[in-house]
Amino acid sequence: MAGAVLRVARRQLSQLGGSGVPILLRQMFEPVSCTYTYLLGDRESREAVLIDPVLETAPRDAQLIKELGLRLLYAVNTHCHADHITGSGLLRSLLPGCQSVISRLSGAQADLHIEDGDSIRFGRFALETRASPGHTPGCVTFVLNDHSMAFTGDALLIRGCGRTDFQQGCAKTLYHSVHEKIFTLPGDCLIYPAHDYHGFTVSTVEEERILNPRLTRSCEEFVKIMDNLNLPKPEQIDFAVPANMRCGVQTPPPA
Repeated sequence: MAGAVLRVARRQLSQLGGSGVPILLRQMFEPVSCTYTYLLGDRESREAVLIDPVLETAPRDAQLIKELGLRLLYAVNTHCHADHITGSGLLRSLLPGCQSVISRLSGAQADLHIEDGDSIRFGRFALETRASPGHTPGCVTFVLNDHSMAFTGDALLIRGCGRTDFQQGCAKTLYHSVHEKIFTLPGDCLIYPAHDYHGFTVSTVEEERILNPRLTRSCEEFVKIMDNLNLPKPEQIDFAVPANMRCGVQTPPPA
């Protein structure tokens, strides 16, 4: 009886905050690396995907997925991160049946390697994979099949973009990637980045086309800006990148 009540409660919870809208979206934050993790679910089939999970918050994400009565099919990464260890490996242990996903061009291990044009399906929905290299060679943007939202990783941030001075980054490549693969989306398409350092949660394609202080410049000007950022080395890069090449930590730490 208690189990039946809990299942009903979960169905009701997953329907809150979006009456009549079949897709469920939750945006979650990890404060150390300022990373956003996104949960997308089909309210009818209960199938879900998680974008850019972080190791330290993977238990939180798994608990939310269970509470909402969802079944996680894929834990996907927009690229091989340098500022945190991915939670996709741990989620495979916490939620059996979940598969890890990353671009083949990243060179990282995963259950499923994707390429430009591939689709990741969950219920009635799909995420289209758009290669958006430049921050790293394996960066991708995930676009919902109705083009209403795009998860841009580090390729396009709100009023900014990912740096290009490590992990085989290339400013010119990033400029063309954003203009050809993201700025060609409808203007009202919502932009959900992998990070934000100023408290913003969402933007639109039109806003970034007009207001992004870097990507509204010419390609030559953009390259000069990116070549002179003089940013410090990411604090976690020396252990985050090797771990992420192995799909992160695979098993929960001992209690």
